[in-house]
Parts: sequence; structure tokens; C-alpha cells
Amino acid sequence: MLTKEAIQYLMEQGINPNERLITLEDPFRNKRNFIIDNEGSYVEIHPKSYQAHTLKVSTLTGFVDYMKQKERHYYKTFIHVEDERTVSVVSDLDSLGERERLITAVADVPRFEYEYFHGSEELIIALQSKFTQTKDRDILLKVIGNIKEENVRNTGDNGFSQAVTMQTGITSVDDVIVPNPVKLAPYRTFLEVEQPTSEFVFRMKDGPRAALFEADGGVWRNVAIHNIKNYLLEAFKEEIENDNFIVIA
Repeated sequence: MLTKEAIQYLMEQGINPNERLITLEDPFRNKRNFIIDNEGSYVEIHPKSYQAHTLKVSTLTGFVDYMKQKERHYYKTFIHVEDERTVSVVSDLDSLGERERLITAVADVPRFEYEYFHGSEELIIALQSKFTQTKDRDILLKVIGNIKEENVRNTGDNGFSQAVTMQTGITSVDDVIVPNPVKLAPYRTFLEVEQPTSEFVFRMKDGPRAALFEADGGVWRNVAIHNIKNYLLEAFKEEIENDNFIVIA
């Protein structure tokens, strides 16, 4: 069915819509509607209803599975890694200079508040459930799990690292230097790729309470995008070699 805009165009050109409407198939067997103007040129009719509703998924696995089904074919399909949590598929430009967005994957990652002082029990749970295992994560768990409230108030602080008194045995206590910065790898991107490791400043205060402050200037985002791109290049190796898919990051 012709859109209101298409009918208006035909009327302005003095064209009878019923006589000048044709349907053709492109190389991928997608049907495309055209009208022939008074100059004999083909003008494609591209109603908004032609564009599919964007599918939403939360994993790269689901994203790849959908694309392998080849529900829609284009001369060129662009896979755009928008950021560390978002990947989309868009078509090549149509005759109106628009792109169709077929599917978007948005990573479902756990939320953690940085630059906020958490209670010791809350932070212990977060470090185990929202961060991957690293050497520094295990050190922090040991420090936080053994420190006593009265010891935190006597913290030694030289501006770079903090010294706290913690239980190191059944009856013994020792002064321990809390490492700074610490290298941690929170879950911040798609689980199918390696989580970027970055530096954090770890601080403690009375309570005991502790906080993590990001200290890498956001470099980890570039690492995550690079990891996602490599995953997609491998997943769509055949399609890329056939020059059907292009991965942009």
C-alpha cells in the first residue's frame, strides 16, 4: 500500500499511481517498491512501516544467534560496538538516507556504587559477587574481613596508603599496609568477553567503612570495546570474509 507521502509525490508529478507502481526484488530477494516519474527515473517507496521493530537482547550469545539466522539481508550489514555495554546492527543507507536498526544488545551488569563508603559486610559481598577473582581482590577481602571497628579509628595514613590493625591469628594482631592502588576487574561488560582490569584507590574510615575510586581515567572502556570487537570478529569470521558484515568499534 502506498503511503500518504508517496501518493502526494505522484500527484505532484502528474502520475497515476496505479500505472507507475512496480515491485522488484533485490539480489537478496527482498521486495522493493518503486514509482516511475515523468523523466523515466525509478524512485523507491520506503515507508516507515517497512523498518522492523528493534529486537533487544542482553547477551552477545543471543546477538550472534539472531544474526546467524539471517532474517534480513542487506548489501552491507554494519555491526556497531557503541560502548562497553551496547552493540547494535544497522543496515546500509536506503534511498532516503536512513538506516534500519535490527537488533541491539545491552549488557546486564551488576550495579556497584563507586566513591561511596560501604559497610564492611556489604563490601565483602560485593567484592565476591560483582568482581572477578584477582590477587588484589583477595587481599582486600582478607583486610576487610579481619579488621575491627576500634582498629580503624587508629588508622595510619601517609596520603598514598593506609595502615590498619587487623587480626592475623587466633590471638595476635598486626599492623597491615592496605595496598594502593589496587587492580580489580568488576563485571562491567558482556560476560562472554574478558572483564577489563583497572586500578582503583581503596580508602577506609571509621565504621569500619571502605570505598573504591576509579583511577584509570576510563581506559578500561576502550579495553572492553576492543574485547567485544575481537569476539564479534571471531563469531562472524565467515560473513566478514564474504564482505557481508562490517564490525565498527
